[in-house]
Amino acid sequence: MIGRRVTEARQAMDMKQRELLAKLQIKGIDISTPALSLLEGQKRPVSDFELAALADILNVSVDWLLGRSERN
Repeated sequence: MIGRRVTEARQAMDMKQRELLAKLQIKGIDISTPALSLLEGQKRPVSDFELAALADILNVSVDWLLGRSERN
């Protein structure tokens, strides 16, 4: 669920994976391109601090990323 929504929100912002990775690094989260691809492909778990940073960067709520709400 989270990976699909990360992709959806990122693409809605017309943001490339590389841009998202740079923004994550600014927040102190260093993940590789393959790790982000696995996350978006729902084949890698997301830590709590990654989840919070993704929500902030993508301007969505944690609940939306978790599939707990329909509105971001």
